[in-house]
Amino acid sequence: MDEALLRTLTPTVIGILVRRGADFAAAEDAVQDALVEAVRGWPDDPPRDPKGWLVAVAWRKFLDAARADTSRRRREMSAEVEPAPGPSEETDDTLQLYFLCAHPSLTPASAVALTLRAVGGLTTRQIAQAYLVPEATMAQRISRAKRTVSGVRFTEPGDVATVLRVLYLVFNEGYSGDVDLAAEAIRLTRELAARTDHEEVAGLLALMLLHHARRAARTGPDGRLVPLAEQDRGRWDTRLIAEGVDVLQAALARDRLGEFQAQAAVAALHADARTVEETDWVQIVEWYDELVRLTDSPVARLNRAVAVGEADGPRAGLAALARLDPALPRYAAVAAYLRERDGDRVAAARLYADAARSAPSLAERDHLTRQAARLNAQLRG
Repeated sequence: MDEALLRTLTPTVIGILVRRGADFAAAEDAVQDALVEAVRGWPDDPPRDPKGWLVAVAWRKFLDAARADTSRRRREMSAEVEPAPGPSEETDDTLQLYFLCAHPSLTPASAVALTLRAVGGLTTRQIAQAYLVPEATMAQRISRAKRTVSGVRFTEPGDVATVLRVLYLVFNEGYSGDVDLAAEAIRLTRELAARTDHEEVAGLLALMLLHHARRAARTGPDGRLVPLAEQDRGRWDTRLIAEGVDVLQAALARDRLGEFQAQAAVAALHADARTVEETDWVQIVEWYDELVRLTDSPVARLNRAVAVGEADGPRAGLAALARLDPALPRYAAVAAYLRERDGDRVAAARLYADAARSAPSLAERDHLTRQAARLNAQLRG
């Protein structure tokens, strides 16, 4: 098989799909799928017209993906905005697809990436942002995963831990991104909790419910982002909070702590505070210590620096932050917040502006830009 020919034809075929109405990312994914079939089938049965073959197969892949996406969105539209408590009565094959894509032949990271793209409906860019890697790196990872499973029979499901990671990332994108996937992720996690007795499934469900309970207060009437400290707590859904706390307590009682339970415990402490001043930051730091011990996640360490700044003062928070990589997403935003609390408005304004330039969403960029403008106005006054 002429791999050089495939590399030469790839941009041409992508361009043809785009002209037919596909967006670039979808066209790129469809062509990658077609290339997997070419690698598998051309050595034994080379086509007379390689370009025409690639166009036909890639267009079919695009149509299949579009139909699957339409079906997924239809399920999302039918889900309630606020998920009902208790196990889901509605079932479909979506959760089974999550398990099948989390195939044992893949590494956990590749299985998560493939499932997010193929079933979760996230773009390669959204997945890359979730994993803190360049988009090109994630595209290669997804392509390798597709090649790995191209000749595999999907009869052996993956493990619960991988499926939980996928559901967690889908929920996060639905909670903070442009596409509403949060209710669907909660529905699937409820279904998984009803099927399996696993404390981390309960931990993830509790975490989702506690975060989702604050959803109505996260944005103002004009669509602007409202930070946790400024949210109207009267708009928090007490029913979801109560359910989330009950689910979490039952999971913690089993004394097999996992990262989702630790994250849910942090969310529960925020939900338990009637005002921001009543937040138990000391306990939150302790839970972040547990989370860092469990995961050694740089994001957990970043959030811990914020909590330390609240519990022990901004200087302590800045000291914790100094041990982290400044290239970490949202590092500049955290540094800006702690610098402002420490009284250094000049550095804080500069850092807010820096953070705005690399913000992952328009709402966050707008919020950080306004923070920088507010401090600059104070400095000029």
